[in-house]
Amino acid sequence: MNKQLLLKNGQVLIGREFVAADLRIEDGRIEGIFPRENGEVSLRRDWHSGNAVATDIVHATPRAAERSAATFVGAAHEIDLNGARVIPGFIDIHTHGGFGVDFNQADGNDLQKVMAFFASQGVTAFLPTVMTDEPDAIARQLERIAQVAHAQNMAHSASVPCPRILGIHLEGPFLAESHRGAHPAYLLRPCDLGLFDELQCAAGGMIRIVTLSPELEGAIPFTRALAARGVRVSIGHSGASYEVAMAAIHAGANSATHIMNAMKLMHMHDPAILTAVLESDIYAEMICDGIHLHPAIVRFLIKAKGLDHMIAVTDSIMATGLSDGRYSIGGTEVIVEGGDAKLASNGMRAGSTLTMIGALRNLQVFSGRGIEELSRLVSENPAHMLGIDGDTGSIELGKRADLVALGAGDVLEMTMAGGQIAYLLQKRLFSKSYG
Repeated sequence: MNKQLLLKNGQVLIGREFVAADLRIEDGRIEGIFPRENGEVSLRRDWHSGNAVATDIVHATPRAAERSAATFVGAAHEIDLNGARVIPGFIDIHTHGGFGVDFNQADGNDLQKVMAFFASQGVTAFLPTVMTDEPDAIARQLERIAQVAHAQNMAHSASVPCPRILGIHLEGPFLAESHRGAHPAYLLRPCDLGLFDELQCAAGGMIRIVTLSPELEGAIPFTRALAARGVRVSIGHSGASYEVAMAAIHAGANSATHIMNAMKLMHMHDPAILTAVLESDIYAEMICDGIHLHPAIVRFLIKAKGLDHMIAVTDSIMATGLSDGRYSIGGTEVIVEGGDAKLASNGMRAGSTLTMIGALRNLQVFSGRGIEELSRLVSENPAHMLGIDGDTGSIELGKRADLVALGAGDVLEMTMAGGQIAYLLQKRLFSKSYG
């Protein structure tokens, strides 16, 4: 890892506005934010208040503030962003894989391969999502993923910079058959805390999200027990009534899985789970690929839930980043045509081929809003949902340097994970080292 890194000449997303600024990165964290005026580092204006300041460093942590501006400019390594917009790195809380890798079957080499692909799409952290399978198969896969995540966490300076595995999203087997989607019916199971504890043990405590159907017998106390263990419960794959869904929310569920997909929709006399999700303050995932949700529905959801409670996810499968053809999800054959993934057996939609940068681009087109408003759906909101927003998800002093640089046309020019460059479009950005 570069101990000191200077990102120069960026348009940095601070709060909800882009500010011309330089960023100083040290030991993987943001240690200084230096606004620029007329192409030079500003020593006089605080961009939050507009007040004059006497210090030579406008915003810096205490240790960075001890250094002079000259020391700041002389960082060990510099990257000239040439006006690229810098936003928080993307956090995908629901992905089944990509680039030929399926998280239900991936080994360590597969995980390294897909993490490199994710980095090229702006992802700085993610939760591999393991879907319904035989309990022993799920346990083996959870253990594999946990081993890679543990090794990643132990390595303070990874040989190959890559996105972080934040934990695991367990989608199934605690799902309703009526809204199972691509999950095999014969493998679905009732809510079982003993089974969950076995799986969590295999995962080394890394299961962070569980998607479950709240109408299953015992689902409400199960939700309460998971929430007490610090696990995020996301309700989905469900035909639950409004009352049952609200009971799950009151028991501790804090999110809904791919809203309106594999979910009972509302009716004027039967509000159902969808109304509970819209009315409450829980988060809601949405798949913004133009296939799972019509653009007008995306606008409606943003208006109904608000920008602070929507989370853009990919629900991506192994075909993501590859051409149309035959693939699989959790061992079940999938046919991808025009980027639309469906089960070969019955035509049921089975995940997506969406990327996170693609989701952000689509959100702009669908909603007519700018990145300064929408960035939170791919970074800050998932971080807050997971309870890690004090560490990542926005560009603030002391937080991890999980960053994405976008050029003209939203071309992804750089992905930085924990201060390490995980992806760099060399043709656009100029990099140089000192000493």
